[in-house]
Amino acid sequence: MAIAASHHNLLLQNPNRTLTNSNSTSIFPSTNLMPPTRTNKPISITCASTAIQERPAAVTQPQDRVFNFAAGPATLPENVLKKAESELYNWRGSGMSVMEMSHRGKEFLSIIQKAESDLRTLLNIPSDYTVLFLQGGATSQFAAVPLNLCKPDDRVDYLVTGSWGDKSFKEAQKYSKPKVIWSGKSEKYTKIPSFDELTQSQDARYLHICANETIHGVEFKEYPMPENRDALLVADMSSNFCSKPVDVSKFALIYAGAQKNVGPSGVTVVIVRNDLIGNAQEITPVMFDYKIHAENKSLYNTPPCYGIYMCGLVFEDLLAQGGLSEVEKKNAKKAGILYDAIDGSKGFYRCPVEKSVRSLMNVPFTLEKTELEAEFVKEAAKENMVQLKGHRSVGGMRASIYNAMPLAGVEKLVAFMKDFQAKHA
Repeated sequence: MAIAASHHNLLLQNPNRTLTNSNSTSIFPSTNLMPPTRTNKPISITCASTAIQERPAAVTQPQDRVFNFAAGPATLPENVLKKAESELYNWRGSGMSVMEMSHRGKEFLSIIQKAESDLRTLLNIPSDYTVLFLQGGATSQFAAVPLNLCKPDDRVDYLVTGSWGDKSFKEAQKYSKPKVIWSGKSEKYTKIPSFDELTQSQDARYLHICANETIHGVEFKEYPMPENRDALLVADMSSNFCSKPVDVSKFALIYAGAQKNVGPSGVTVVIVRNDLIGNAQEITPVMFDYKIHAENKSLYNTPPCYGIYMCGLVFEDLLAQGGLSEVEKKNAKKAGILYDAIDGSKGFYRCPVEKSVRSLMNVPFTLEKTELEAEFVKEAAKENMVQLKGHRSVGGMRASIYNAMPLAGVEKLVAFMKDFQAKHA
């Protein structure tokens, strides 16, 4: 059923339509997607108006755009940026920008509802999970997780495979009794242990992991399960969120900052099982209480409206590509080309991470001659490749090749690396 709209009104199309319905309005080319295997299919919501602006014609890589290898905020899909540009002044005939909308008006409600619907489709999120669009970055969740999931005296386990896992453990010390059951710090965070090696706490309330360590380039290819049957698996997925399919049902809670793979900085996504909502500690600030945000559908206070809108455009783009299985294939190809170049350089470039757990998103590497690192960064910038300097805590180089990094960007970097080696080997 459709609601008639004037020039300033929004049309919410039939929520029972699928994303590939030819009558739905899509900002990206439609792609035939395999239907979810679960029976609890998410609802599809399409937002439109009586006056939708035309998408600008596709153009080749503009000369004023660089290949941005930053770890976050990171590069965004060019077609998403162009769509946002075309809608910036007047969103789909509403007479205003998304930046100006009331977060309680029907226009923005359609935006946030569709963003959630598309995310549910992408990750096949079960119906007994709540999706929240929050603020404060993943760092805020370092406190929110223990505050919502356990009591002050509850034991919780942390598997620390990098700097972010370490920071989340330290924050949890304020609100629970955390224990590091394994840390890769002594080996400079270059591996993930065999899960059989782990000695978990039998009374742990949850087991926490960082699925992909942005700084050190270590990524879980499989996920550990808590030994305690009643324990929960919690994951910080900030830097590989929506880069590949994930079985959400294996996790009690997933959280992620948007600024790596799915949008600009300012949005934090939380996916939490419904039965875990409503048990926050008494000291929990209202802005950290999942129950408050769930009851208010992420609109308890003014949310990061424009950031959520941008995330929605990215979700739609990922669906148009064929979903996360197709996205994963592209990411694996890009990463393979870069790692092959590093490994084939006869030691001129080195990646310290154990091959079996190398990240598809963040590729750290060093130069045999460390004195050449500054020149490498400088010369790469001249070729319009920026943000290749490694994190200040570890040094070296780091190429972040998230979903939106085109294959051409990685190929150009590899060609540059080979030329640089030929000049300086």
